[in-house]
Amino acid sequence: MSNLRIDELLATLTYDARQLFEQDERLMAFVEKMGRKPDVLRPEYPRPQFARLDNWLNLNGLWEFDFDFGKSGRERGVQKGLGLGFQILVPYAPESKLSGIGHTDFIPAVWYRRKVTIPQSWLTGRVLLHIGACDFHCWIYVDGEEVGSHVGGYTPFAFDITGYVSGKSSVDITIYVEDDVRSRAQATGKQADAYFSNGCDYTRTTGLWQTVWLEAVPTTYLDNVRITPELAAGGALVEVRLAGDHALPGSNIRIIASIDGKEVGQKLVPISGRQAGTFLNVTEVHAWSPEHPFLYDLSLEVLNPRGEVIDTVISYFGLRSVAINGYAVEINGKVVFQRLVLDQGFYPDGIYTASSDKALKHDIELSQEAGFNGARLHQKVFEPRFLYWADKMGYLVWGETPDWGLDLTKAAGFAAFLLSWVEELERDFNHPAIIGWCPFNEHDSSANPEAFRSIYKLTKSYDATRPVIDTSGWVHVETEIYDNHDYNQDPEVFAALFAPLASDTPEAFESKTPHASGKYIAGQPYFISEYGGIKWNPGAVGDAWGYGEAPKTEEEFKARYTGLTETLLFHPRIMGFCYTQLTDVEQEVNGVYYYDRTSKFEASFFKSVNSQEAAIERDAKKK
Repeated sequence: MSNLRIDELLATLTYDARQLFEQDERLMAFVEKMGRKPDVLRPEYPRPQFARLDNWLNLNGLWEFDFDFGKSGRERGVQKGLGLGFQILVPYAPESKLSGIGHTDFIPAVWYRRKVTIPQSWLTGRVLLHIGACDFHCWIYVDGEEVGSHVGGYTPFAFDITGYVSGKSSVDITIYVEDDVRSRAQATGKQADAYFSNGCDYTRTTGLWQTVWLEAVPTTYLDNVRITPELAAGGALVEVRLAGDHALPGSNIRIIASIDGKEVGQKLVPISGRQAGTFLNVTEVHAWSPEHPFLYDLSLEVLNPRGEVIDTVISYFGLRSVAINGYAVEINGKVVFQRLVLDQGFYPDGIYTASSDKALKHDIELSQEAGFNGARLHQKVFEPRFLYWADKMGYLVWGETPDWGLDLTKAAGFAAFLLSWVEELERDFNHPAIIGWCPFNEHDSSANPEAFRSIYKLTKSYDATRPVIDTSGWVHVETEIYDNHDYNQDPEVFAALFAPLASDTPEAFESKTPHASGKYIAGQPYFISEYGGIKWNPGAVGDAWGYGEAPKTEEEFKARYTGLTETLLFHPRIMGFCYTQLTDVEQEVNGVYYYDRTSKFEASFFKSVNSQEAAIERDAKKK
């Protein structure tokens, strides 16, 4: 087994991935030796809703790397400086082409190491090491000393490493990761638990797959902000949490909202312990909506008792409301039919990790060009920069999380899920593009229904501003929206199935889909959150997979798509649909686009069906 040469790697990349990291001299020497001097890959600030843009250091780039198939590395002393045999490009998983490794067999454990120079000016405050996501159980070492560990493959974590770097100009950061997709004690999402990808399970991701970075902060610093929009009241509730040393008596938080540099709201709020909060009114009220995704800039400053600014974070927020009104879901008091597409967030060269920020944005552009106004972000926690583009572009998304792979009847499985879900709720609460939460997907709740009820109630307790679906598809224990999956491929049968729901006695409606259970409550919004999945890839080789029998012609595909979609689009008591899926993923060939994001059909066809004017007019009157 050997590393892929950089020139060979470049030849394998798709779309705009012909950029590599140039974060340090070692990497530059490596790529220049190959006659290349590419731009930095994934250099953007990874946390756009809580940004300190001055004192941070992106650690993406070339790291030492090795496999630990026997999980014996710590016993052998790898964390204390034992050599590693490979090099890897972080933040790409070793299974991916972009990593330079491309090892797709099961990987029980891996090691990373990198020498990092610490700016001397940072040592007057605190130094934080951030990891955007690492799958699954991760341990951090600095110069051989264990700093801490984190469990969970999809959410960010950080460690204060000040005590480990004080008095040093450089340190070795070593990361050890264990991953076992067959344990039933960790969420795997769509990662295959068999050697080969199969059906709707795909290539695995192990270890680091989002940005790794260092950040300098003062001894007392801003740690989190929670922004609750109150459109009707003309502002937002802003709650701030601090970390580090306790703020001195007389310290304050200054909160400033602005539009293109023009201040439209300011509050000075005293700090109590490690927190502060206030309602911030704005003098110009603009609603965030899919048509007009208006965002306010927000500045948060920590002021010491002398009024000096000791920490500043830049954020943003949108003012919008989400509410259920009869059979409909309203945004800002207006019915919005949710024309969603299933997005699994896989990439042919990076697997879980997009090649660039532009690639994240491009997926939203592709979806909107095809007439979809949002997506279910399916069995994966998407990185913050995807949600940033959703906020900017008015793209509606449901906040979901991987639950496949977990045995929720066992304490270890439930604990792993609970920890990750709470971390996700906290990370993503502020995004206006998220218009609902759904913690589970097609998970059998019959063996442990109270576990599902407790997660539903916990989610509603944390966030009362958005609707919550307990489980997408098949079963329900307690939910605000009745959600179902149906992959029937015959438009006439499909239409007949949901016709009783449109009758004057909808309480008599019982779903006839094979797996659906849980009582439908009359008057409750009804959401077909998976349908279609029409198999189409005439050039596919091998075990190409999709739902039902593939159409024989393009005309047959278009007729089937039109018939299925119009059944839902014009149904008076269905609040939205979600078509499976945005792109093909490996052997699953039911995407609107191919896996490399090229078109199967003209996007205008899908848009002509999804965005019919009659349906939009119906929304304006529907309640």
